[in-house]
Parts: sequence; structure tokens; C-alpha cells
Amino acid sequence: MKKTVILLTSLALMLGTAAGTASAKPGNTPPGKTGKEVSSKAPKDKERPVEEKQTEEMDPSETAKPEEDEGKESSVSEAENTESSATDSSEPGKKGPKGYKGLFKAIQNVKDKPAGAVLADILLTKYAAELTDEQKKELEAIIEEDKALEAAAEMLENNGSVTDAVYLQEEAIKSNFKNLDLYKTLGKLNEKAGKKNGVKLYVNGEGTDAEPFIKKGNTFVPFRAIAETLNAEVTWNPEERSITVSKDGVIIKLVVDSKTATVNGQNVSLEAPATITKGSTYVPVRFISEALRATVLWEEQSRTVVVYEE
Repeated sequence: MKKTVILLTSLALMLGTAAGTASAKPGNTPPGKTGKEVSSKAPKDKERPVEEKQTEEMDPSETAKPEEDEGKESSVSEAENTESSATDSSEPGKKGPKGYKGLFKAIQNVKDKPAGAVLADILLTKYAAELTDEQKKELEAIIEEDKALEAAAEMLENNGSVTDAVYLQEEAIKSNFKNLDLYKTLGKLNEKAGKKNGVKLYVNGEGTDAEPFIKKGNTFVPFRAIAETLNAEVTWNPEERSITVSKDGVIIKLVVDSKTATVNGQNVSLEAPATITKGSTYVPVRFISEALRATVLWEEQSRTVVVYEE
């Protein structure tokens, strides 16, 4: 969250510098601002224990066909109007050269647009102590976190900060992991950033290091990685080459190379046998929804498997 606030604040400063120059009037030169460059990398998942050495090679995945980028709404004029209004008010004792009242007044002109959502986030984060309860409620009504973060990511991308844009887009996914459009945008940003375009997995909005793969028409996903992210207990038995998962009174047992699993002692058939790849047990994705009672979706454009609990 701290990193997100830093990026949003830097973005506001960057927009403010450009807008202040455009809206300056004779005899009333707005105070200058200096944008801070933010270079960051998205946090990596914790390394998972190796269950067994790789015994099978996965088939190469198909290359995704990105669709044409949709038209993007420009926020430049909004930012200019916002900053111009904000320069009208400055009070002693308030944070920043203009004070929070100038920003709060300015946000009224753009509260239903991306620039308004970004400013609302900054006001709630940096100036919460100065705001009344009524003002806070108004700002909370304006901001929809996933849309605000996605708008900020778009602005960063347009300013050439693709790496930071990727990070903010991932934060947008965490705030609303059921929205498949967010994964599409992330796929485009990853492609622009030069990242590999293989099959990806997100569980409750969190990306995983263990990648899914497609083999003989079946999509395989890492069973342990998903189960642990869903707060299940996982046990590996090297002698049986089996993995047991316990969650909410449900006990699931899988044996490597077997097409039959057990759920609370009842046999369940798999579309394909469980397999070991790169040290992790992989199962057909459909088994996840049936055994762990999770929702599993496929986002075609970004080639992403999305798993979440209702």
C-alpha cells in the first residue's frame, strides 16, 4: 500500500507540474513542483517447497494473439483543470504548498472521472486528519479503488513508466480480482514491458511463480500453490507420491500419475492424471473448482487462469 501511495503521489506531482505551466496567469505564477522518479518491482511470491524432481516436460504453450488496444480517454485536460483550481487556495498549517482545501474544491469538477478518483485516493491517504466525516464519505463514494488504480496505471504508461504501470495494475487486480478486464490490461502492459507471454495464474488476486501449462488439451495448474493461497493445509507423502489437502472439513488426496482422487473418502475421476512438473504437483484445472469449491475462470487474451473464492 505504501508503494502504491508513493506512485500515486508522484503521478499527481508529475501531472501538476505540466498543468501548472499551462494554467499560469500573469502576476500569479503557481509554485513549481518536481516529480520524483519511482522505480520499483512487484513483490515476488514466497518460494514453495519442492515436492519432487521434474518427471515430465510440458508442451510448449501457444502464442497469445493480443487484440488491438481500445481507445483510451485522455486525462490531461482534467488534470489541468484540477491543478488550476487547486492553486487558488493555500492556508497556513496545511500540508503541501496549496493545502488540502484547494484539492478538495478542485475534485468537484472531476469527481466522476479518472483524475477525480486518483485525487480522492491522495486526499484520503495524506489529508485524512484535516477532513470532516462528511468529506471522507464523499471521497469514499467517489473512489472505486480498482478503477482509480487502473487509471493511474494508464497515466504512468502514457508517461513511459511501464514497469510502475504494471505494478499499479497488479494492485488494481488485488482490489477486484473478479474483473477479467483488469487481467486483459495487465497482459498488454506485460507485453509492452517485454515480459514473457506464457499462461499465468492468479489466486484471489495474487500472482504465482508456478505457471500453469496446457497438455493434450487440458490446462494443468499447481495444486499446492492454489491450495495454500486458499488457506488449506497441504501435506506431501514422498513414499506414496501423494498430496493431501485439508480445508473447511474437506480432505482431498491425490496420487501422482493416477486419474482417481479421493474427496472425504469418495473417489473422484480426473480428466487427466496428476503429474509432477518442476517440483510441483499439477492437476487439471477443473478439479480445483470441484474439489476446493472455488471459482475458476479463463481469460483468453492474457492467457490467464483466474481462481478465487466467493
